[in-house]
Amino acid sequence: MLNEMEKEQIVSLIKKEVVPAIGCTEPVAVSLCVAKATEILGTRPEKINVFLSANVLKNAMGVGIPGTNMVGLPIAVALGALIGRSEYGLQVLKDLKKEDVEVGKQYIEEKRINISLKEDVKDLLYIEVHCLNGSDEATAIIRTTHTNFSYIAKNNEIIKVSENENSKESEEVEIQLTFDKVFQFATSASLSDIEFILHAAKLNREASELSAKGNYGHNVSKTMTGTLGKQIFGDSILSHMMSYTAAACDARMDGAMIPVMSNSGSGNQGITATLPVLTYAEETNSSEESLIRALILSHLCVIYIKQKLGRLSALCGCVAAATGASCGITYLMGGDYNQITFAVKNMVGNITGMICDGAKPSCALKISSGVSTAVLSAIMAMEHKVVSSLEGIVDDDVDKTIENLTSIGAQGMKETDKMVLDIMTHKK
Repeated sequence: MLNEMEKEQIVSLIKKEVVPAIGCTEPVAVSLCVAKATEILGTRPEKINVFLSANVLKNAMGVGIPGTNMVGLPIAVALGALIGRSEYGLQVLKDLKKEDVEVGKQYIEEKRINISLKEDVKDLLYIEVHCLNGSDEATAIIRTTHTNFSYIAKNNEIIKVSENENSKESEEVEIQLTFDKVFQFATSASLSDIEFILHAAKLNREASELSAKGNYGHNVSKTMTGTLGKQIFGDSILSHMMSYTAAACDARMDGAMIPVMSNSGSGNQGITATLPVLTYAEETNSSEESLIRALILSHLCVIYIKQKLGRLSALCGCVAAATGASCGITYLMGGDYNQITFAVKNMVGNITGMICDGAKPSCALKISSGVSTAVLSAIMAMEHKVVSSLEGIVDDDVDKTIENLTSIGAQGMKETDKMVLDIMTHKK
């Protein structure tokens, strides 16, 4: 059983990893880093040099920037310098106004921004910004997590330096999870300690509802609920789970100016861990307590997988997030511990290997695939059907199964990641 200290650590871990974010977290993290460097510089920079790891570059190239109707890094960099406030964290651009975008466009046209790939950097998540004005230069570096400033300096004065991701504060909340700990916590923690997760449901549902009022991205959600979509998918719990989840992604990836509750540095992971579980709970009239525990189970499972996988990888985050959702859905169906582990194994036996080819509007398609797989995996689990250890990378032990999944994503797919970036950066 978990002791009180472990429970407190897990609560702190969830609150650290499940936070609001406006826009795709990679370009927003770049905006955040630029905002910090600008604040340190003390004036609007005349020139901004940005150096990014390959994974950050990949995830920021093709995604909408909130409130701009523009795609990609240059406008994210410009707005970070012009109106960004680092104190807002991943909501750094929340004060954006329409007129700011025009100033940002001018900033880009004046060729004040230079963005380059940082070669030979070890961290998959690495952002280095140099803001210059006259003889003054301010530098800020974010690494390992989207809001972790590891280095800040002005001219020759170092303000902060830390090679280790974990500050004293983060060491206090970090706990190495196991699937048993995830399940125990979700099913036994005091409701008063975990009901905060309902805020994730509220934020992500609002993003989904916003999508219904406009046209965003590829309109995956509206396609599913349109005339032809209804003929094929019907008007069912599954179609609602898929369409509501895709809707939030449609809006977010197209740059809608609305916060979503992220998970482990990804808004799409937060959406996928939340909305299928919320929708199933609402459609089946589940109690509020069951919803809270299912959401905690889903989000904490994602955090556990991402602890092993890392913030950014060649493996699409939808795989981790949909696995969490499948656990939450299985719990709402009345599944016990064994059945919930079956759901994990069914997920790993199915969509392992889905590649991440950057953040973009078509992420809504991958999320829809993840949600449908999550539901099928949960149904199979409830009927005691499970991918066995004789098949593929699934192991009898659920933790080893997750480790096999994350090893493939973090290590085995490195060359895939390089090839994906090469293809993306050499299109004619």
